Amino acid sequence: MNINYEQVVADSQERHLPDLLRRSLDIRRAPGNALAVIGMRRSGKTYLCFQMMKDLLESGIPRENILYVNFEDERLASFRNEDFQPLLEVFRQRIDNPDHKSYLFFDEVQEVSGWEKFIRRIIDEGSFEVTITGSSAKLLSLEIHTSLRGRVLPIEVFPFSFLEFAISRGIEVSKKVPGAKAKAKLQACCESYLYSGGFPGVISLDPATGRQMLQQYLDVVILRDVIERHEVTSVQSLRALVQHLVHSPSCRMSINKIYNDFKSRGLTCSKNSLHAFVDHLADAYLIYPIFIHSRSERVRKVNPQKVYLVDTGLLAAASMNITADRGAFLENLIFLSIRRKGDIVEYFHDGGGVETDFVVRDPMSGAIKDLIQVTWSLDNPQTYEREFRGLLTAMDKLNFNRGTIVVWTDHGNIKKQEGVTIIPAWRYLLGLQYV
Repeated sequence: MNINYEQVVADSQERHLPDLLRRSLDIRRAPGNALAVIGMRRSGKTYLCFQMMKDLLESGIPRENILYVNFEDERLASFRNEDFQPLLEVFRQRIDNPDHKSYLFFDEVQEVSGWEKFIRRIIDEGSFEVTITGSSAKLLSLEIHTSLRGRVLPIEVFPFSFLEFAISRGIEVSKKVPGAKAKAKLQACCESYLYSGGFPGVISLDPATGRQMLQQYLDVVILRDVIERHEVTSVQSLRALVQHLVHSPSCRMSINKIYNDFKSRGLTCSKNSLHAFVDHLADAYLIYPIFIHSRSERVRKVNPQKVYLVDTGLLAAASMNITADRGAFLENLIFLSIRRKGDIVEYFHDGGGVETDFVVRDPMSGAIKDLIQVTWSLDNPQTYEREFRGLLTAMDKLNFNRGTIVVWTDHGNIKKQEGVTIIPAWRYLLGLQYV
């Protein structure tokens, strides 16, 4: 099929840029580097491109100096690496003011085989600022590590944070201590966020419609970003694994146990295939596996990983036991809040049943920044003892003098212990540290 490059470029430059909720992301460019916007489908990568395009227009860059192309456009189904150059030539011909820098936004560029070689060439030419997006972690692994090593700055996009969600609901968020009414609004908003999640295309929908939409998101990721991309043939086993993960959020995942369970149910799937499925789901940004905290690579490999989903709304849409799993949902939510900051997240386990949910480390130095327990409530004496014992054990073993327990609501008169901060979820998610 012949591609009408002129029409593609003309439509791009006539495209209406929608009104946007500005994302709370630190977007930095560096000369001689492309910007890579990565994350799961529907998490807001395209709208972030639109936000950057609006910023360029407001800074005085002419519209004809900006080209946006979505490679999932059905008109580009036959697009090949050799089509980049004629597309670029058509774009150049439409530029009236060559004194201004020109900007390329290539959405879901991994759909084009060999894309990285073209991107490397135009980066080297230096006449364009380039932004690429992709819903595959391999966008920043195999392709970039070979042809684009050191020439790409990544920015990972998640569904809306709680702050963004609250703003979208018209709730004012202040750094000052809120009164009783404002606190009640934030707590209610946090509950909505816990179960509906932060996908931009869902937050304005009614709960039933939003649930259906999220189920579609999950189906599309499994089909397009796992089954088709990785040519998976054991589809039934893959879907069974996804169901296992969404019904066991925030739990340690044992491939051996899953394999034995599948075998007892008549599902034919090897352990190697299960490991590959986990990798594929992580590659699509649907799940985030984390390792046990240890300096030993062997210990990290032999111990189970804990797995979190990219969004608790997606978790709720696929799970049947929302109320029973609310503590696990909250743990997943707090994990995402930490992960958004770019920190390394691991869990602590002493081998004897004592566990701390999160060991948070600085991505540059590797130093521990925080130890975090997450629990729905500390009112039950057994829960109180378990959570504090896990946290204090980790503090002692890791020689770290402070820790945090995140609970669902204000902790009231709960007895505190030295070095431990107890904070309600809504406050933790907003980063509000007042006493």
